[in-house]
Amino acid sequence: MAAVGRRALNWCDEWNQQHPWDHNAHYHRWIERHLPERVGTVLDVGCGTGDLVRRLAPRARHVTGLDADPASIDTARRLSTRGGNVELRCEDLLTADLPGGYDVITALAVLHHVPFGPALSRLRDLLAPGGTLLVLGLYRAQTPTDHVLSALAVPANVVVGGVTSLQRRSSRRPIAVTAPVAPATTTLREIRDVARRLTPGAVVRRHLFWRYSLLHSAPSACARSSPRR
Repeated sequence: MAAVGRRALNWCDEWNQQHPWDHNAHYHRWIERHLPERVGTVLDVGCGTGDLVRRLAPRARHVTGLDADPASIDTARRLSTRGGNVELRCEDLLTADLPGGYDVITALAVLHHVPFGPALSRLRDLLAPGGTLLVLGLYRAQTPTDHVLSALAVPANVVVGGVTSLQRRSSRRPIAVTAPVAPATTTLREIRDVARRLTPGAVVRRHLFWRYSLLHSAPSACARSSPRR
């Protein structure tokens, strides 16, 4: 079963090279649906060329985009010229000097580039009381179920990618998918185990196109300050 899943995935990779489309942008609406209509401060980790930053800016007081790739940040700055509530920083999540207290933190297809546990811990600590953390990431297929679903995602990838390319009316590679890529090394089981330990109550779900989501709400200020019995 694993061999079938790998063959399907290899074929899918070749197809995507010829018909490139942004798998991560497919989930932008999912992220927006899980956020309030108006938010205060937002941190988008692994912002790449800034697509999600620009989508969230109209509904936020201030949005900070963070990415360690200089070329991606340069492109994001070039494309994000409207509005004065966007800040783009070329820094690493684990070492960046960030103020914290963010009402919303998003991390889209970035945590597989860094050690997962330390990264999740940092994101948790940067949240304001009652804040929302939304992670959309990649996981490494390990179980038979993983490999079956990986193979089943291939035809859906062809359909969605084909429709997206037609709507874009171009076979050019979207700017957003020119950012550096890396293979996922953490399994879904490991992600759930770490999330259970570091972000109790977080909801981890599997998604189509080899993604998972992690949704975590930080305790409110009252909950943090209430004495334990």
